[in-house]
Amino acid sequence: MKIGILTSSRADYGIYLPLLNSLKDDPFFNLEIIAFGTHLSKSHGYTINDIEVDGYKIIHKISSLISNDDEQSISTTYALTCLKFCDFWNYNKYDIVLCLGDRFEMSAAVQAAIPYGVKFAHIHGGETTLGAIDNIYRHQISLASTIHFTATELFSSKVIELIGDNNNVYNVGALSLDGIKKFQPIDKTFFFNKYNIPQKNYALVTFHPETISGNLNESYANEMVLALGKLTKSLFLIITMPNADTMGSIFRNEIEKLKNNYPNAVLTIENFGKENYFTAMYYAKVLIGNTSSGILEAASFGKYVVNVGNRQKGRLQSKNVYNVTFQNESITDIVNHVLNLGEFKGENLYYQKDSALTIIEVLKKYYASI
Repeated sequence: MKIGILTSSRADYGIYLPLLNSLKDDPFFNLEIIAFGTHLSKSHGYTINDIEVDGYKIIHKISSLISNDDEQSISTTYALTCLKFCDFWNYNKYDIVLCLGDRFEMSAAVQAAIPYGVKFAHIHGGETTLGAIDNIYRHQISLASTIHFTATELFSSKVIELIGDNNNVYNVGALSLDGIKKFQPIDKTFFFNKYNIPQKNYALVTFHPETISGNLNESYANEMVLALGKLTKSLFLIITMPNADTMGSIFRNEIEKLKNNYPNAVLTIENFGKENYFTAMYYAKVLIGNTSSGILEAASFGKYVVNVGNRQKGRLQSKNVYNVTFQNESITDIVNHVLNLGEFKGENLYYQKDSALTIIEVLKKYYASI
């Protein structure tokens, strides 16, 4: 079975990994990686290098990302990605192509394939993020897909409602959590020395812009920096940098200023990679920001999350998540409250056993039917 994997960023590649490792080892599958988006951006860590190290036989590289992140540049990148993939789909055929999530680049690659009749299997459909235009892209991808792998039964129901059909919709849990109960973090001393992390409590921080509130992002970034500056008195901050989103540079610039103002209290990371990121989460005292990993993964590490703003609004949340607005005093108050709670011991609503194996079984069954 010839299968393509669309990956546009460090985030979706990390989620794919449990599945990719199984597909690579299974002789039933002829696997090809289709890398684009920020993977080929040097300002975002040039993460195509990480993919190449993992040893895939075929890696297609499609460059289409424009460096600016204003609305016109994002729209132009979307159009350029569509244009590049028009040629790609014309010359490359697959039995099924996997796509994941809700990025605008992913949507563009999928939309370009519709006239060619490409069959897609979409992972993480049916979710809601009211503070991001990704909500629209996610539904576009679902409508263009043949198979749907959702993270909860609720999301399966939403996909069924969206596409008007209950065939080929499978609740498999969050793929990134596959094997999470066997996860072994990198040795603490080695990890801390590798990144020059002091022996003190730290927060793992990730902030992205709210892409449906473009005119408010400057004030949001200011409130973020004020809160984080106050928190440096009690916590070291490990900050993973924003993705290539509309107005992402506003947050990126403020974080760089914060690093300059508190050089001994802030570590900025462009690309951790999955093992390092999960290790950072494992040893963290708290997660702060508005990233999906706080919603999907943190509960499995026993971590509380201070989720800021509306970017993740509408997403199903486990009981480890505390929501707060973009006001610096509110952020610091909730963080200080959460620091006294200890370890979260509740369930992760997104976890299911053997997600990757379930997906593989479905793909083989689908291939037998075509």
